[in-house]
Amino acid sequence: MVSLGSKGIALITGGGTGVGKAIAQGLCVAGWTVVIAGRRLEVLQDAAADIRSETSAEVHTSVADVGDPEAVRSLFDEVERRFGRLDLLVNNAGLSSPAVPLDELKVEDWNRVVSANLTGAFLCSQQAFRLMKVQSPRGGRIINNGSISATTPRPNSAPYTATKHAITGLTKSCALDGRDFDIACGQIDIGNAATDMTERMRAGILQPNGELMVEPTIDPRLVADAVVYMAGLPLDANVLTMTVMATKMPFVGRG
Repeated sequence: MVSLGSKGIALITGGGTGVGKAIAQGLCVAGWTVVIAGRRLEVLQDAAADIRSETSAEVHTSVADVGDPEAVRSLFDEVERRFGRLDLLVNNAGLSSPAVPLDELKVEDWNRVVSANLTGAFLCSQQAFRLMKVQSPRGGRIINNGSISATTPRPNSAPYTATKHAITGLTKSCALDGRDFDIACGQIDIGNAATDMTERMRAGILQPNGELMVEPTIDPRLVADAVVYMAGLPLDANVLTMTVMATKMPFVGRG
């Protein structure tokens, strides 16, 4: 059950690396009891050890593929058995596809991105609703990792962009459908957090005009700070959308 003094139970998917790991650490510092989930046990264990060494907080790990309905159900059943409730879900797990022209994109790559980025967020949100609607006290919060691609695409990014546009629809639907059950849902759109996914920007990334540009990045901990703020609001207040981005990245006016 929830320990005394805890702000609640938080589950972060894709919590073993990058933004997810930073969010997990930030929530630990803020007093949350944190569970990180992902596909690779060793990565999760290493992340948990790092967070414990930095915060002295206990971090729990759970292996799950968010695109697999049975794995997701088992993940949330485990959270319920271990803690008795869930107060915060951060749908962070996701991946990108090869940056190739649309007509050269393999349908397998399309399906892989849709499964991780969109289906996974839906399945996890569905299970979160199942718990949050009946637990006592009732309700909770869901925060989706949207990306600036939720509004504006990069060249050769159809699968990633399409799923992130869809996440905006999922966020708003969950915010609407959760109203009667004290379930708040918001979205954070991130621009160029310095993770493995943005590592290729160091060598330059394709711009709409065909040029390559080295784009600025930001520390993932700044994203974590924003999520901690969103998560800390009372359930009668909600940040529906927030954009956190590198100030000088070529986003505003892009395209």
